[in-house]
Amino acid sequence: MTEPLDQNIQLRIDGPIARVTLNRSDRHNAFDDRVIAALSACFDNLATNETVRVVILASTGKSFSAGADLGWMKRSAGYRNAENEADARKLAEMLAKLNLLPKPTIALVQGGAYGGGVGLVAACDIALAAEGAKFSLTETRLGLIPSVISPYVLAAIGARAARRYFLTAEFFDAAEAYRLGLVHSVVPADELTEAGDRLIKHLLDAAPGAVADAKRLIADIAGRPIDDTIIGETARRIANARSSDEGREGISAFLERRKPGWRLEKD
Repeated sequence: MTEPLDQNIQLRIDGPIARVTLNRSDRHNAFDDRVIAALSACFDNLATNETVRVVILASTGKSFSAGADLGWMKRSAGYRNAENEADARKLAEMLAKLNLLPKPTIALVQGGAYGGGVGLVAACDIALAAEGAKFSLTETRLGLIPSVISPYVLAAIGARAARRYFLTAEFFDAAEAYRLGLVHSVVPADELTEAGDRLIKHLLDAAPGAVADAKRLIADIAGRPIDDTIIGETARRIANARSSDEGREGISAFLERRKPGWRLEKD
């Protein structure tokens, strides 16, 4: 089932797999306020869809995403400060929805990912890049800063690398993106979809509730000191997981040498 949520965004749902595709190749999949609104609505939809277990974020054409549409940015330059902040907040909220989506997300990156396009990549749980992919945090060239995307990019590449690439706005290739931790794998361009499909199989083998809880665990625990609060909180979470329906089913299935209930019949 394919749903054109917006002429620039397509949502295709095949059983447990949702594919969100940026479909604005004539503008290098740059986003404006309409595209941001459509993506935000799409992520709201997927967050509450109990059938969907994995979300793929991809794009058509030669570029993954050139980031913010320059026409949109030109309009925003004429806004009053309060209007500009409200406009920027919509992008921030869309990225937060993607980052916290209670489903695993995989970005498939081909061609260029620039500015806010890097933010989309960093907000996904897993990112795969084609060998020819190019990246740049281009904002300073335009007299801007990568502010809204910074929490996700910093989490991916760290502050030290950001002190170079946030400031220089230089381009870097897929191998450097891999070295920095922005992407998890680099594959030949014609194998990008297949590489994503292999990851999908692994994710569908895992319990959907446990996957969502593991994703929340990372968000809640990363960067915090290991103190009595963390020790108690992590003990409580594993205790809850052990006594959950999924936990009981998973252990029983393992001991009985059978597939757990969440595994698809065909696998």
